[in-house]
Amino acid sequence: MKKLLLGNEALAQGAIDAGISGVYAYPGTPSTEITEYIQRSKIAKELNIHSKWSVNEKTAMEAALGMSYAGKRAMTVMKHVGLNVAADVFMNMAVSGINGGLVVVVADDPSMHSSQNEQDSRNYGKFAMIPIFEPSNQQEVYDITRYAFYLSEQLGLPIMIRMVTRLSHSRAGIEISKRKAQNSIHLPKNPHQFQLIPMHARNRYQHLVAIQSDNRESSENSYFNKFIDGPNTSMGIIAAGIAYNYLMENFEDDSCPFPILKISQYPLPKKQVKKLFNKCKKILVLEDGAPFIEELVSDYFGESKKVMGRLTGHLNRVGELNPDNIAEALGFERTISEKIPKIVSGRPPELCVGCAHRDLFEAINQLKTENTAQQVFGDIGCYALGVLPPYQSINTLIDMGASITMAKGASDAGIHPSIAIIGDSTFTHSGMTGLLDAVIENTPITVIISDNSAVAMTGAQDSSASGRLVTICKGIGVEKEHLKIITPLHKNLDENIDIIRQEINYKGISVVIAQRPCVQLPKEKKDQLKKLQQVSIN
Repeated sequence: MKKLLLGNEALAQGAIDAGISGVYAYPGTPSTEITEYIQRSKIAKELNIHSKWSVNEKTAMEAALGMSYAGKRAMTVMKHVGLNVAADVFMNMAVSGINGGLVVVVADDPSMHSSQNEQDSRNYGKFAMIPIFEPSNQQEVYDITRYAFYLSEQLGLPIMIRMVTRLSHSRAGIEISKRKAQNSIHLPKNPHQFQLIPMHARNRYQHLVAIQSDNRESSENSYFNKFIDGPNTSMGIIAAGIAYNYLMENFEDDSCPFPILKISQYPLPKKQVKKLFNKCKKILVLEDGAPFIEELVSDYFGESKKVMGRLTGHLNRVGELNPDNIAEALGFERTISEKIPKIVSGRPPELCVGCAHRDLFEAINQLKTENTAQQVFGDIGCYALGVLPPYQSINTLIDMGASITMAKGASDAGIHPSIAIIGDSTFTHSGMTGLLDAVIENTPITVIISDNSAVAMTGAQDSSASGRLVTICKGIGVEKEHLKIITPLHKNLDENIDIIRQEINYKGISVVIAQRPCVQLPKEKKDQLKKLQQVSIN
């Protein structure tokens, strides 16, 4: 059977067909469609595959590890910066190992289409000493996903699959294989495997180091790593993941004259790399992201002058690869004109018409005229667009949850007013602990939770905060006298300014919940949320 699927959808289908019992994730472009595909899948529902969104990436990965502990196959999915959030469990579960197959899918975002950076997750996989897969096309995405669960159980390790934006969001026809049945529950044979107190962790770490030879052998013999010979040995090419696709687009009938080492599984297969080095005068390294392979092969053979790539300027150091910049690295003439007709004028992103964030920024900007020292610390979400004109309301934007903690630090330094703006989903993702810090010291900051009751930036997925914000803030210790709810509408502007002003002037921690559902939500959903939000502050 054949299906036309996005790369993300091919991965999700591969996981279903590999016999997973659960997927755990937090929405984040370019990874979101993987979990959504499983959530929509009729077969996944029939098989009772768990697919509810998690509060953040760390809780998602820990839950997936819990399912693996029970002997079932599980997958956890996130974007690259989400792996920063989950890094604690990620590193430690490489030491504990797994029971049921466990696959960690990380979607990197070269060129930062919707991200704060373009970090390369392969570095995390190498750091943890686990196998990494990097598919080159949609069919390979599907095949690798199925195989990764098998290899996870064979090696007793979590496996990383690294995706990139273009592969995640482009379509191709995929041949679907027979679905594997889910594992039955079976607990670990070693009762100390998951008990990472030092006396057991030392043994587990020694085991991790000891099985690296198996890890390397698996990569050396991998079906997904291929040495493709060619007659022109003036140059050899190492092409990783989607870069292999881009390379072959420059040659008719895939007839590249240069020897190629196609890489889709790590650790890097040293024997095959050495073969390429011995055969060719120069080595061109093509990889989407950091110069990960380029640095490794230079170190392996101490022949950095022989290696060309991002570090040498043959390819751009930052941003995505594509067939054209690879053609330039090969010394080919550009086949398209430098001047591309401008059919549609470019424009920056903007908030939707009628978005509640617009009315909130209007109130904050008016308060700025009264308090020229006012600093507003922003966070990750649609409201991050408050950095741009016409609002220019937000001074900082760093990572999930940083608004509250940065506002606290600035306040500790003597800045007043110090205001944090955070969305409802981001607040439950990683803002609650920062608020607790501020409550403990009664830090004079005002936290504005812009509650649109959705993970709106990634497609309006359900927010874990819906109907719970007041209860959470009270539970953390915010005084009810300084926990206010406003409705961000233009008709309420003067009233909202008065409330926020009052809380700014309070010399302690205060929280203002600006509550209005995302305009993109269907009416039925909005009505349901209004019932949830009829929570009295008392």
